[in-house]
Amino acid sequence: MYIIGENIHILSEKVKEALKAKDAFFFQDSAVKQVEAGAQALDLNLGPRKADWQEVFPWMVKTVEEVVDVPLSIDSTNLLGIEAALQTITKAQPIINSTSAEPERLEKASLVAKKYNARLVALTMGTSGIPVAADERVNIAVEILIPRMMEIDYPMENLIIDPLVLTVSGCQQYCPHLIEAVRTLQYAWDPAPAISVGLSNVSNAVPNENRPLINRVYGAMLMGVGLNMMIANPCDDLQQEMIRIIENRDNSTPVGRLYLKIADKTAAMEELSPEDVDFSDPEQVAIWKTVQILLNKVIYADGYLQQ
Repeated sequence: MYIIGENIHILSEKVKEALKAKDAFFFQDSAVKQVEAGAQALDLNLGPRKADWQEVFPWMVKTVEEVVDVPLSIDSTNLLGIEAALQTITKAQPIINSTSAEPERLEKASLVAKKYNARLVALTMGTSGIPVAADERVNIAVEILIPRMMEIDYPMENLIIDPLVLTVSGCQQYCPHLIEAVRTLQYAWDPAPAISVGLSNVSNAVPNENRPLINRVYGAMLMGVGLNMMIANPCDDLQQEMIRIIENRDNSTPVGRLYLKIADKTAAMEELSPEDVDFSDPEQVAIWKTVQILLNKVIYADGYLQQ
């Protein structure tokens, strides 16, 4: 699993405070910890920074590149800020996060990506928003995103399609469709572009104590359909253990066997059954209940684990 570390994100109050104070140590410490935990790239989500982008984007790149060598994913809606960051990067091939299929954004972002030999995350979202159905998301990739890259002779190996994870809290109906979008996108073009998702988006607006469980169960389901890249928290030890279990086919523990069942049954377009679960084990029960909400079989509520 190629993990793009997500922990430098402007929505975090600590990140906001550190950025305001230009606290280089804060960002360098986060970068090093994420890479040491297994991140193979780092997402730098700085927001639009409309007033100070000329200063902030290059400063962040220089700060982080002093301590790590991995690719940097510049995450912003501000293309001028992204370009300022790309002009500053001196190490690994950068990533632009992101463009949508909205014509003006796609036209400009793709040209910037080609100019700087950057990888480009392209979202399956058009001017009318994010479609629910998997086939509609795939169609955006096949009919709009990929043809644009071909039009400008952009290397297909640099394209990353993101079919968009939405939260189970409020957008529950999207969750199973995203799984099918990931499955289908791998066969929608030859050669297939890379596919990535923002895993923790599935638990946005969920109580903090439940977020890691939802993230890793959804991660197991997505690994079952072939996902091998995601923006996620590499410092989540239980998530990293789930990834290790599935990648190594480690069936030495009851919970490990359950995660393998989840991945295998999702791969086979089957559903986890009660016979797969030891209901005397609270951890397995929590995983079972989480699968049910992610498949939209049981209506999500913040207290779903107590139901």
